[in-house]
Amino acid sequence: MTFSELGLRAELLSAVEAQGYTIPTPIQQQAIPAVLKGGDLLASAQTGTGKTAGFTLPMLQRLADGPRPGKRQVRALVLTPTRELAAQVGESVADYGRLLTLKSHVIFGGVGQQPQVDAIRPGLDVLVATPGRLLDLQQQKHVDLSKVEILVLDEADRMLDMGFIHDIKKILRVLPEKRQNLLFSATFSNEIQALANKLLDDPKMIEVARRNTTAELVDQTIYRVDREKKRELLAHLITEHDWHQVLVFTRTKHGANRLAEQLSKQEIPAMAIHGNKSQSARTKALAAFKTGDLQVLVATDIAARGLDIEELPHVVNFELPNVAEDYVHRIGRTGRAGSEGQAVSLVCVDEHGLLKGIERLIKRDLEKRIEPGFEPDPNAKPEPIENGRNRRGGGGRGGNGQKRGGGGQPRGQGQRRDDDQATATRRRRRGGRNSSGGGRQQA
Repeated sequence: MTFSELGLRAELLSAVEAQGYTIPTPIQQQAIPAVLKGGDLLASAQTGTGKTAGFTLPMLQRLADGPRPGKRQVRALVLTPTRELAAQVGESVADYGRLLTLKSHVIFGGVGQQPQVDAIRPGLDVLVATPGRLLDLQQQKHVDLSKVEILVLDEADRMLDMGFIHDIKKILRVLPEKRQNLLFSATFSNEIQALANKLLDDPKMIEVARRNTTAELVDQTIYRVDREKKRELLAHLITEHDWHQVLVFTRTKHGANRLAEQLSKQEIPAMAIHGNKSQSARTKALAAFKTGDLQVLVATDIAARGLDIEELPHVVNFELPNVAEDYVHRIGRTGRAGSEGQAVSLVCVDEHGLLKGIERLIKRDLEKRIEPGFEPDPNAKPEPIENGRNRRGGGGRGGNGQKRGGGGQPRGQGQRRDDDQATATRRRRRGGRNSSGGGRQQA
């Protein structure tokens, strides 16, 4: 099957061809015709399989012949959990819609709002936004959502994980009742099913891969190592195997900073990205990583959401995630769109429970290795993982033996969400939220 067989108009086909694509992926083959019909959709596919084009192309086609938006009005709204993913989706909308007369813009926190307000004022056909910044501008009456025709929740599972459900509900209350709703997600959790039941009207359901599977082209390896030797082992693997473009995941922002500094001292160029970094710093680090000028990018889960790097060869879990589904998202950064990739996890005795939860989720036993010179101490005793979320069952969600976040603590409790400090401050001044940020977290 080719894109021309999916019913797309000539302008979109030309834009797709200009991007170098000729054969639609499985999710695109099913999603594009479904969206063009105008019904609601719940779609899941592994990260890197073309979900963004799966909703962007038919959305643009449906908007192309419609009436122009009025002042501050929005015709199609795409919500994403992070700035990086919003920017990526916005870029796709611009690329695929370049031959159409549609207007689009991207808004998120961490930058000044005035340029965003100015862009919205004439009206937009497509607005890509993070929930926090959108809600803030809506409450200030800078954007009118009463004419939204299409709503897209991209990476909906991550938005729920980050605690955005309350913002999403507030946004839904100001949207028109009659609209098309599209939910796209890398995983199909029970929480996503519950949201779909409330939001979608007789949706078409697309699941092109078994629930919570990992890409077949990703070589997954576990290195058992003592916690104190993880950094040394990581530096050894990078230099010994001459790895370049290595995306490394840590559990915390502080851990990301510390690891990037330590690697740099060992003459391994590294930078960290997370929610406490300015948007310009994050953009600079990501650009250097994409071009290959930066060898290692150390990131938290949320900050890395939406990173789209062609043929990224290596992903390293310096620390296993507390929630098993996050492992699927992490290693989905490599092995994308038919390319091979390598995912390495450094696992100490503290993380054995987390590893069991991951293996139970993906329904496979991962290969275990011990690197000579880095043999773990067989008598080492496990210690509580930072933030106290190492509970038995391994951190899985939805029946994997542990409540989300572990220990009964809501995921992201007490942490800022992925929005800028100024936005949160303005909300507190208006009495809109308490200082905890409503449980939403920031990368």
